[in-house]
Amino acid sequence: MSDADRLARNFADLVQDDHEGRTGIRLETRALAHAQHALDLQAVGQASTRVRHRLYYLAAAFTGTALWAAVEAQEPQRAQKHLNKAMTLAGMAGSSEMQMRLWGHASLLALQQQRMHDALAAAEAGRRAHVCRSDAFYRSLASARLAGILSAMGEKTAALRTLDHAEKTYDRADMGEQRPAWMSFYDRAELNGLAALVMGRIGRHDEAEARLHRTLALLRPDFHRNRAYYTIHLALAQLAQGEGDQAVNTALPLLSKGSATPLAGRSQSLLHQFDRDLRKLSPGAGFVIEWQDRLAEGEKEL
Repeated sequence: MSDADRLARNFADLVQDDHEGRTGIRLETRALAHAQHALDLQAVGQASTRVRHRLYYLAAAFTGTALWAAVEAQEPQRAQKHLNKAMTLAGMAGSSEMQMRLWGHASLLALQQQRMHDALAAAEAGRRAHVCRSDAFYRSLASARLAGILSAMGEKTAALRTLDHAEKTYDRADMGEQRPAWMSFYDRAELNGLAALVMGRIGRHDEAEARLHRTLALLRPDFHRNRAYYTIHLALAQLAQGEGDQAVNTALPLLSKGSATPLAGRSQSLLHQFDRDLRKLSPGAGFVIEWQDRLAEGEKEL
């Protein structure tokens, strides 16, 4: 059990590294190495059933982090491989909570590949997990994720109804209850961020902007990756309302040399989307030229 406790502390450290933006292939590789260590411990000495279940849980947790890193980097083949292994390990651990986490990652992976019905099925499976019936906090997260998938599919009414359920369920959750390290990201800031994505997808860009301002105001200082991600979404929401100059002012700090987190994966893709949309909205405008110059400088440095 002392070995398992040490691995659990290492898992919490990896989760924090992800929040702070130290993601990518390095995080993925470290997570897989820890997962293998947890499995290797199964073959060492005598251990109780309780310890063995915990080791399988930790192996699933680390593999899930590798899965998340691959999804974040938009590497679908590696992500799918990690997902398959992690689901097997979570089943061996008998952990509904870990399965719920993995279904959330699976829905995002399917969404990236435009496999919309698979994304919906995964999000629904996450919300059906037993842990969502026993803990409103998990059900709120699963419902917010499901609302995001429904909005991406154009199911406006169902998305808003599901988002409303997520927010009401969040208010009923016991915030003092002890939960695993991977759930530490879910708070009022993240709920507003997920709600903003729903609003943006159904065309309510003013509401998306308001939600994103709330997210960035509430977001914890060490959550550098999420701050960059939601800042780009804020710029996109402003752009969608025709506020090109304001959108550029929002996005420009992400290109500065002193930026806390180098943009990669999903955030970098969003930045390129922003660049394309900006040039369509205001070709030749002074703020567009300034943006393109700064973007070119940043790409040269990379």
